[in-house]
Amino acid sequence: MHYVVMGIVGLIVGYVARLVYPGGQHMGMIMTMGLGIAGSYLAGLVGAKLHGQDQDGFHPAGFFYSVLGALALIFVASRLHLV
Repeated sequence: MHYVVMGIVGLIVGYVARLVYPGGQHMGMIMTMGLGIAGSYLAGLVGAKLHGQDQDGFHPAGFFYSVLGALALIFVASRLHLV
């Protein structure tokens, strides 16, 4: 059940990040879901390093920071011409 919720939240986060980022990103639903999950994970890693906490697994950083992480991934992917 945890993976289903993670997938739904990832899809929402990825979709919001794609709406906010200027320009077109050619991604399907699965890629958008992966973008949201990876953005949440990236935001969790950065948050754990900034606050000095050890991260043993997946810790969601909140919706706003997850969207920021997904936006950072879209930016890097667009600069590498992957999206």
